[in-house]
Amino acid sequence: MERVYIGLGSNLAKPIEQLRAALAALDALPHSRLVTVSSFYASDPLGPADQPRYVNAVAALDTSLAPLPLLDALQAIEQDQGRQRKAERWGPRTLDLDILLFGQRLIDEPRLQVPHYHLHARPFVLYPLAEITTDLQLADGRSLSALLEACPFRGIERLPEQ
Repeated sequence: MERVYIGLGSNLAKPIEQLRAALAALDALPHSRLVTVSSFYASDPLGPADQPRYVNAVAALDTSLAPLPLLDALQAIEQDQGRQRKAERWGPRTLDLDILLFGQRLIDEPRLQVPHYHLHARPFVLYPLAEITTDLQLADGRSLSALLEACPFRGIERLPEQ
């Protein structure tokens, strides 16, 4: 089993309910176990500003699935929850599931880059990640604490327990 950190985000169709349903689906994945989940955070959207704020979280999953089969499973969960992939990269969506970290693996495939290519610049990922893990060293040598220092807690707010 390897520890995988997954970023969750939604800004359409009752985002908190979308994240809860996604967490239940993650917990039901074969050869996997949902370990913990951060608090939910509201964040400003990337890209077009004329869309609702996002609700984000990070989940820790222990899995024996290989990276691409896990990615396929995550994309199936997104599709089951109404995700429609469009040309617009940062548009509104019912659900977005991103593999942020996959154990200590460095992955550079056409469909998957790990660590996630924009991890360092996303407070809505870094702060929830820091909430559920401590002293994390990424496979590429960066530390979570250094990434946090370089990425201010701006444009996000921790939501009250739901």
